[in-house]
Amino acid sequence: MPATSATPTPVTPTPVTLIGLGPMGHAMATALLDRGHQVTLWNRTASRADDLVARGAILAATPEEAVSANELVILSLTDYTAMYAVLEPAAAALSGRVIVNLSSDTPKKAREAAAWAAGHGAVHLTGGVLVPPSGIGKPGSSTFYSGPREAYDKHRATLEVLTAESDYRGEDAGLAALMYQLNMVIFWTSISSYWYAVALAEANGLSATDILPYASQNMTGMPEFLSFYSARIDAGNHEGDVDRLAMGLASMEHVVETHTDAGVDAALPSAVADLFRRGMEAGHAKDSFSSIVELLRERIDGTAGR
Repeated sequence: MPATSATPTPVTPTPVTLIGLGPMGHAMATALLDRGHQVTLWNRTASRADDLVARGAILAATPEEAVSANELVILSLTDYTAMYAVLEPAAAALSGRVIVNLSSDTPKKAREAAAWAAGHGAVHLTGGVLVPPSGIGKPGSSTFYSGPREAYDKHRATLEVLTAESDYRGEDAGLAALMYQLNMVIFWTSISSYWYAVALAEANGLSATDILPYASQNMTGMPEFLSFYSARIDAGNHEGDVDRLAMGLASMEHVVETHTDAGVDAALPSAVADLFRRGMEAGHAKDSFSSIVELLRERIDGTAGR
């Protein structure tokens, strides 16, 4: 008989426990069910699971019951304080479990949580999801992970049901949280600057839609600026050959005055102007405004350091 190619053996989706059914957790549970995973759920407000249970999810009565159900336990909670509140009463069930903590918190708290989990015989993977609930399960979505590589490799296929890409950053439990917070400081301050622009526009008779093309163009051009400045910052080059902090401060003072004249809150631009002013006082007036990075590197004790 002629040789035939072997038919791949179907991979059975991994059973998953998911704790926390806010908008993000609900979207994750939906994505897992869509891909055929058996999903056990627990949420403080049990009714949030009603539509998921109707689709075949199992609602556990307690966190301990939820944790006991499966090796892989995914957390989607507000922060790590909420994690302890939920898991400490279930600590006896943690041994042998892989806890994928997609809750937001600091690198320090992620490392502490990893040690706490290890003390109960569990493995902790830190995660930082880079999309809103509407992006879960969609192409282009991504999550940072860090923690034991073996656990990540074992469950990577399941984790990539939640977001299409998983960016593993290393064994240190704090690294995924760090990368997530780096992205959040960029996102929240950038989008907040847009709210300020909208308020200023409205105070002058323009709508958010009126300024949208210009705001979008501004944001679209940012990667070019980031690429230019990142190479110079890494080289320690803050030469004022392209821009100078003194000009940046003058510009920001005009921004603050324009907001004030329009009767619009100016807290964010005032904070930026104050930062530039501190850079000037530190002797960077003729340097590029990237020299602000040097100012931000100064520790509380006054010594410089990364």
